[in-house]
Amino acid sequence: MRVVVTGASGFVGRAVVPALLAREHQVVVLERAAIGDLAGFRGWSRHLEGADAVVHLAALAHARGVDASRLRAVNVDAAHTLGNAAAAAGAKMLLMSSIKVLGEETTQRPFDDASLAGPRDAYARAKAAAEAALRAIPRLALTILRPPLVYGPGVKANFLALMRAVARGWPLPLAGIENRRSFVYSANLADAVARCLESPLATGRTYGVTDGAPVSTPALCRALGAALGRPARLFSFPSALLELAPPAARLTRSLVVDDGRLRRELAWTPPHSVEEGLRCTVEWFRTQGG
Repeated sequence: MRVVVTGASGFVGRAVVPALLAREHQVVVLERAAIGDLAGFRGWSRHLEGADAVVHLAALAHARGVDASRLRAVNVDAAHTLGNAAAAAGAKMLLMSSIKVLGEETTQRPFDDASLAGPRDAYARAKAAAEAALRAIPRLALTILRPPLVYGPGVKANFLALMRAVARGWPLPLAGIENRRSFVYSANLADAVARCLESPLATGRTYGVTDGAPVSTPALCRALGAALGRPARLFSFPSALLELAPPAARLTRSLVVDDGRLRRELAWTPPHSVEEGLRCTVEWFRTQGG
């Protein structure tokens, strides 16, 4: 297929483009140099000429310091404009959304395709609005992926901070946490993107996507320690006190994603194990002086 990819130089894009090329698809990369400000761009049609599919990865990843109107212009309005152009060109579209559309925490049951939307912050609300806007476009062959936290070479934010803390041998107050969290390695997510593009069964579907069984935060720390060759130093601390600090609070909560529909309908299984994903992430981390 001829596949147009937005946001190809981003964290996820750097995994998606090689995965598509490895499957012998022709990839057209759209970067800022070609389209300028995503919010104001209207020339999608000329870039989609002859395209079979478009993978929309470009977005503002975090809302901190960004006003609501800018967030909507980039993450919602630009996606809608691109979706209309894809429908007009007869190209299928895959939107990279987020499990945050459904909420920040699971309690009784995992998030799946039947879960009701419950976005809790501006970023998640924008992603939910983008999903709704694209679904409303007539004749658009749309697939939506909702990954949980993605890790891999180039990872940033909380996962990078946790890896750095383990690598430096910092004591972490996480030993007593009994939660479960889903993750997905960037190369596994890229493989799922390719499978969705290649299967007609994916049209009209919204899928969660994960590495497999969820893990606790202490187990993740120990796995990172094993990959780093430096055992994680964990000690117990009241989780109620950890909840008082927002970054730490996220580590105490559960967020489990059921990706059974993706696996059943598309016969998809992640090609890389968690151990392999963590090893590759750690190898990248070391090249960065971590």
